[in-house]
Order: sequence, then structure tokens, then C-alpha cells
Amino acid sequence: MSDKKLSQGVVAPQQNEAAVPPQKNTAQVPKVILYPGKDNSLKRFHPWVFSGAIRNILGHTVDGCLVNVYSSKDEFLGTGHFQIGSITVRILSFKQVDIDDAFWYGALEKAYEMRKRLFISVMCADGDVACTDNVDKDNAGTDVADTDNTKCTNCSDITNCYRLVHGEGDFLPGLIIDIYNKTAVIQAHSAGMYHSRKTIAEQLKKLFENEKDSLDAIYDKSSSTATAQGKIDPSLEHDEYLYKRVQPSPYVLEHGNKFVVDWVEGQKTGFFLDQRENRALVGKYAKGRKVLNLFCYTGGFSVYAMKNGAISVDSVDSSQSAVDMCQKNLEINGFENAGNCICADAMDFLRETESGKYDLMIVDPPAFAKHRSSKENALRAYKNLNANAITRIAHGGLIFTFSCSQVVDKDDFGLTVFTAAAIAKRRVRILYRLEQPADHPVNIYHPEGDYLKGLVIYVE
Repeated sequence: MSDKKLSQGVVAPQQNEAAVPPQKNTAQVPKVILYPGKDNSLKRFHPWVFSGAIRNILGHTVDGCLVNVYSSKDEFLGTGHFQIGSITVRILSFKQVDIDDAFWYGALEKAYEMRKRLFISVMCADGDVACTDNVDKDNAGTDVADTDNTKCTNCSDITNCYRLVHGEGDFLPGLIIDIYNKTAVIQAHSAGMYHSRKTIAEQLKKLFENEKDSLDAIYDKSSSTATAQGKIDPSLEHDEYLYKRVQPSPYVLEHGNKFVVDWVEGQKTGFFLDQRENRALVGKYAKGRKVLNLFCYTGGFSVYAMKNGAISVDSVDSSQSAVDMCQKNLEINGFENAGNCICADAMDFLRETESGKYDLMIVDPPAFAKHRSSKENALRAYKNLNANAITRIAHGGLIFTFSCSQVVDKDDFGLTVFTAAAIAKRRVRILYRLEQPADHPVNIYHPEGDYLKGLVIYVE
């Protein structure tokens, strides 16, 4: 698809993708039959079918195709995406419905409606934030929508970046959609969602047009997540714009703070939106403190700390590109010489840190365990990391410590920090228990979605 056609607002066609047979009626959809007694979780609306629950499959299946799931008594239980693996079916609907354009539009509309009711979906809420009447040039000379929030004169507490679809939390397992001002970034975590992404993009574009909030671009960043289990040939797949009206602006606002988001080269979809409210809490306690931000990525916590009166912030990450972006984010918020952005191993840096140098630390590592087989090693890593932080924090200091490992639950994490405090032999009190924000909802029937946990501790 040429850039010219993309610039005219064309949704890119599917190319180089494994064939998924069309399934327009129930007779064409393969039938997955469960063992007796293995239907209880689906009857409680848990959206996963594990491989061990399946007795047999009638019909031809390929990764990403739709299947209908039935009990051993031939009771319809749900329709979902099939994929060979531990989680074999991810349920899209517990009712017999067609998974067509109307289904996708309706699911996206419900997700958007919830954000709107919670006042989360604030796109272009201020005229100074996103004026698309004018066009700037990027570094390559390409037209860019004039949504450079560094020019915002009345940003106040505006946020124009949020999660629109949070997988199982929005009853769409395997699908993530993040909104960065007027750009949507799609990330598929299953073969089914990957093969559906072009249709999803079409319906997403339509939804925002109907909501009078037309998108500038829709970017697909699924090549790494969809191929992670080897179900899709990575040599054939690449990330791309599925829709692009103009070259989108990378600038966003979060609680009035300005950030540059790199959804093309950055981690995940480009920015860790799940820490938004926790960053605001750091800002509440940052005044007059010397801050250490470990695993800083692009400096979200660092910006909030400086904006709210921190004396200094040292930001540490092992990625030079992340450190460079952290420095840029500090600069566009007016803090050119606020602290040091350091490319180093965060755990090594902490071990070499002089005790008492910092009185506020953010400890926000990447997931140490993505599978249950890695859980024990992850708990040891969290214990050692937090023990070092508690040992070195100044008297009266605060530590914001987190785990985003799904297999490490809140009790596991709390016990690990307790053990770390005992090793450090210091008086420690828990002030807050932290979690993901409202735009990362947890499906009550899918408690596994409650992945982000954090503690704010006061150390004497």
C-alpha cells in the first residue's frame, strides 16, 4: 500500500497472512467439545478454554479461526478464537452471534462508552492542545498534524492518552488498543486478533468518526506479540499503519504533563499508560525530595516528580534510547538540567548507591516472570531488588515499588516486600496499595487480569 493511498485515508488490505477460512455460518465453524465437568468455568463466564479440557474437535481448525465450544451434553457455551497452545480458545461471546463487522463495532463502542462515562476518553479537550487546521513538518520534512503539546498554553489537567481496549477486561481477549491523542495503536496478542486486526481497524475508524473524534492514524504493532508463540511466521509480518490521514503527532498530555510517545520503536505500544494514576501519586509526595527513578523507561515518573517540586531526579534505565527519550521528556516540560538520565543496569546502580542519598525511590521493573515456571526466580529478584532499595533509602524516605508480572499475585508480592524489609532490618510501614487504573479494567470473571500491583512504603 503506497504512502499516497495511506495519506488519503485508505485502510490497508491484508497481505502475506496465513489463510483463515471464511466462516459465515454455524455449519462452517468447527465444533470444540469439552470433557464432562470441564464446562464449569465457561458457565461462570471465564473466557479461556485450556487444552486439557477439550475432548475432541469436529471440523478443520487453523490458528486464528473461529470455533464454537460445546459441553459434553452438546450445550452451546461460546464462540471464540482457536489457537494451538495451553489456552486453546479465547471466548469472544457466550451467545450465538456472528463475529462480523457489527460485532466488532459494538464491542469497540462499549469500550469507548465506558471510558466516556468515566471521563477518560478526553481527546482534543482543549483547543490549544490539538489544532489540526495547521500542519508542521517532522524531521524528515513530512506533514505532521499540529498537535505538538509542547505549545499548549492551557493544558491544566488534560489527559489525551488512554487505553481503549484492555483484552479480557473489555471482553475482547488478546486485543489491546491504546489511544495517543489522535493515533490508535493496536496490539494483537493472539492469532485470532492478529487476523482480525484490519477489520478491527476499519470499525475503529468508523467509531471515532461517528463520535466526532476522527483519528489521524491507526498503527498496528502486533508483529512481536502475535508471533511470540511461533504461530505466525515473523518473516512475513511487520508493524505498519493500517490507516493514516496525516503523519501523526507523537505528542500527548497526561495530567497536563507533556510526553513524546514512540509507538514504532518503543516498548509495548510506546508508553506505560497503566501507571498514570501512580505517577500522579508520586507527584503528590515529590516536593523537596531527591528522587531515584529505577527502570525509568521514558521518564514518566521523573517528569511528575520534577513538575511537583522535587529537588532532583536521577533516572536509570539499561536502554540508551529510553534514556534519551527520558531526557527529551524532561526538556519539553522545562527541566533541561533537572537531574541525570543514566544508561546503566538498574540493579547494579542501586547496589552501588550511597545509603541515604535519595529519599524517594521508584522501583518499577519489567515483568520478571511471564510464565509460572519462572515465578520462583522472579520472587527472588523482587526480594533482592527491594531489599537493596529499603537498605539504601534515607530515613523517612518513600519507596514506590511495583510488579507487573501476572503470575505474581498481590499476596506473593506483599510477602516478598515484607521479606525484603526483614532482610534490611528497618522499620517499614505500608501507606498505599496500588493497582492499574480504570481504563485497564479487570473482568470480574477473569481475575488473572489484575496484573499490576504496587506498594508505597515509608522507611525509617
